[in-house]
Amino acid sequence: MSVSLAKGQNGPLDVSDVVVSVQLAAAADLSALLVTSNGKVRSDADFVFFNQPTGPGVQLVPNPGGIASLRVSLAGVPADIEQVRAVITLDDASSNFGRSAAPTARVSDAAGNVLYEYVIDGLTAESIVIALEVYRRQGAWKVRAVGQGYAGGFAALVTDHGVSVDDAPPPPTPVAAPAPITPPSSVAPAPPAYNQPPQQQPSYNAPPVPPAPPAYNQPPAYNQGPTPPAYPPAQQPAYNQQPAYNQAPPAPPVQNQPPAQQPEVSLVKGRPVSLTKGQKVTLRKEGGVALTMIQMGLGWDPIKKSGLFGSRTADVDLDASALLYADGNLVDVCYYGQLTSKDGSVRHMGDNLTGDGDGDDEVMLVDLQRVPAHVTTVIFTVTSYRGHTFEQVSNAFCRLVDSTTNSELARYTLQGGMAFTGMVMAKVYRANGEWKLQAIGEGIQAKHAGEAAPQLGRFLTA
Repeated sequence: MSVSLAKGQNGPLDVSDVVVSVQLAAAADLSALLVTSNGKVRSDADFVFFNQPTGPGVQLVPNPGGIASLRVSLAGVPADIEQVRAVITLDDASSNFGRSAAPTARVSDAAGNVLYEYVIDGLTAESIVIALEVYRRQGAWKVRAVGQGYAGGFAALVTDHGVSVDDAPPPPTPVAAPAPITPPSSVAPAPPAYNQPPQQQPSYNAPPVPPAPPAYNQPPAYNQGPTPPAYPPAQQPAYNQQPAYNQAPPAPPVQNQPPAQQPEVSLVKGRPVSLTKGQKVTLRKEGGVALTMIQMGLGWDPIKKSGLFGSRTADVDLDASALLYADGNLVDVCYYGQLTSKDGSVRHMGDNLTGDGDGDDEVMLVDLQRVPAHVTTVIFTVTSYRGHTFEQVSNAFCRLVDSTTNSELARYTLQGGMAFTGMVMAKVYRANGEWKLQAIGEGIQAKHAGEAAPQLGRFLTA
């Protein structure tokens, strides 16, 4: 039976080998510092981490799909090493332990029996913590719950313990401040224009504009307030003048106007639509031809991590899923564990474990003609199997492809990372007897389709 430790508590170890492991929702690394009585390593060889997984008496044991553990052979630890400190470091240095549930550190014997367990609570802004230490006391080995967060960064932690860091980033080059610009004395500066709408940026990549065309690739304006009333020149308010008395005051602006409805775009041959969040598109091509076979391609790229002790790419395993709803009830799912929906209308073309490579990482095929009549919505999600957040993913996108011609019809790209382990990318749904697609791009906390399903009810309304 395991013993629960609180911060600062210790307990004896009467076994020859122990395994230190951690459990937490965020992606992280476990490492070990072997220190002498002065709290320093003897050399860099006493630092065990992912690029140097073996040290004297300590070995980093990989855990596919999770965080590696530390195996400590107590008899193999050199006599002048007094403490083996287990350190948890979040993969994303800009994140912190306060964003998820408190990590748990465990000490087990070689057979896997948990001897001690320590819930490291009280962490907030830290991204590094010394979880616990295995140490000598009067010839015997003990374990102590430490829970010391480190605010100085990973480089500061290891250098404080005597590890040499040769490739720290150089200090930034100072940049001379630009000389102030003095306007000519003969020209008075124009007063600022208050309450003017921002100047509209030019639209790039827009197709040639024939008479009265729809606007493609234009990002619609979200949640903007009502347009201010336009005054004729004679009615513009004059500043620094006495008000005209006995005149009726201008009508107040109308408050609480609902945001403008997102324009619905049409699919035109040879012109893929660049969708924005919330935008809808009818699944009919130019000429009113209804689409029948579509592909939903989903892609992402893991962010390469350049650390102090080498560069690597996080093994971000994202999974695409399609969840089929009849009104508000989940009736079927297509994902890596069930590559074809029970009715055969949706097929998953295979699992991608890393996101490496160009193009679509996972593809879902949807035969709209085979979707049962009672199914009203198909929601496409991407979830992080290992618990990495989308802060560690770049270039996440979903795109709609006409399976008949293999031509891209619409694409939605996520801008910027978010502290979520799941993403609701898009949905196709029935409306007035035809199928439509809507880009969503909302974050959820889910590592697989089963955890995502209870959170999708709010996306079922058109």
